[in-house]
Amino acid sequence: MIHGILRDKPTRLFISFTAFFVANALIAECIGGKLFSLEKLLGLQPADFTFFGQQHLSFDLTCGVLLWPLEFIMTDIVNEYYGPRAVRRISYTAVALISYAFLMFYLAIYIPSSNYWLTSQTKNGLPNMQVAFNGIFGQGMWIIFASIVAFLVSQIVDVTIFHKIKKYTGEKYVWLRATGSTLVSQLVDSFIVLYIAFKIGQGWSWQKVLAICLMNYIYKFVMAIVLTPVIYLAEARIEKFLGHDTTRKMKRAAMGLEEE
Repeated sequence: MIHGILRDKPTRLFISFTAFFVANALIAECIGGKLFSLEKLLGLQPADFTFFGQQHLSFDLTCGVLLWPLEFIMTDIVNEYYGPRAVRRISYTAVALISYAFLMFYLAIYIPSSNYWLTSQTKNGLPNMQVAFNGIFGQGMWIIFASIVAFLVSQIVDVTIFHKIKKYTGEKYVWLRATGSTLVSQLVDSFIVLYIAFKIGQGWSWQKVLAICLMNYIYKFVMAIVLTPVIYLAEARIEKFLGHDTTRKMKRAAMGLEEE
């Protein structure tokens, strides 16, 4: 039985998608504690926007946003070939494993430290490794909860909008359903994270929440447009791997259509 599963190309492809999807989401969560300057990365002067009365806003973003666009691309690809149920399955799997990972991080934080390890990096400028470890892996519970809720809700929004657009357009306008669903779901994701983690968790004003949300969304909006060609490239590679007939049948099955 196992050999039959491994020989089935659509099954192998789905396993690969799921593994990458979960790993990418977990990495994004782990590196999300670091902020970077997009302007510095691009060699530009810092932006100086004013939104909702909040001045001197620039693109100081979490490193997680470097990877999250790939999640939404993967969502659209899986939705295209395997349907909404498959997207929900890998999304729930990712949420469960991310939650498990953070639980293990917190257990590791509270395990008693070795005296040798505590001072092992003093010569490298880290006098207390426990403090450093806590700073990297001990993200606030509000932020963890917010990111998980935002991820799950935005995935559901993405798959729903994608599927509704596809029902109207059929096989045409891949860019419309992929980019359109991503643009909406990214907005939902940005708002939920900021609302839960900082409005509820830290008492930010609505003006600050909306201003930072808009700055984050500007970046995500641009990336959604820029990465649209990746969908077409991925589809071409998938069709080459699976064959035209198989991909046609998978797409129709994903839409809930019976073969003629």
